[in-house]
Amino acid sequence: MFDGVRLSGSARPGRIGPVLAVLAAGGLVVFGPAGGSADAAAACAGRPVKTVGFGAGELRLYKGNGYACAVTAAKNPGARRRMSVTIQARGSAPAGDSGAYTRLAGPVTVHAGSRCVRATGAISGGGSAQTGWVC
Repeated sequence: MFDGVRLSGSARPGRIGPVLAVLAAGGLVVFGPAGGSADAAAACAGRPVKTVGFGAGELRLYKGNGYACAVTAAKNPGARRRMSVTIQARGSAPAGDSGAYTRLAGPVTVHAGSRCVRATGAISGGGSAQTGWVC
């Protein structure tokens, strides 16, 4: 599938850029763990349309190019705790992510087209938030 590109554990450190470019051109998108204060921005494409703060974190909603994305971000990353995020385009089933995370639940992306979307987020012992319908 990738002519002339050998993917193995012996790749030299300076050659990862061309390999990622070939993978992206071939339609394969690779995501890794996000870090720093720009976690949600790095995780979700589009522009931020709503942020709702709550006790232990923030629920962030992004929209762009017919898609919507949501994340729940902890204000103080640290020990693993139950976190969740769900997003729903009007007329569609909700999609979500939940688990034991240190800083971020999601990103969860749905096709929204021009429809309104809503999102909810929660952190165990730290509260929850919802956006309501955002058009």
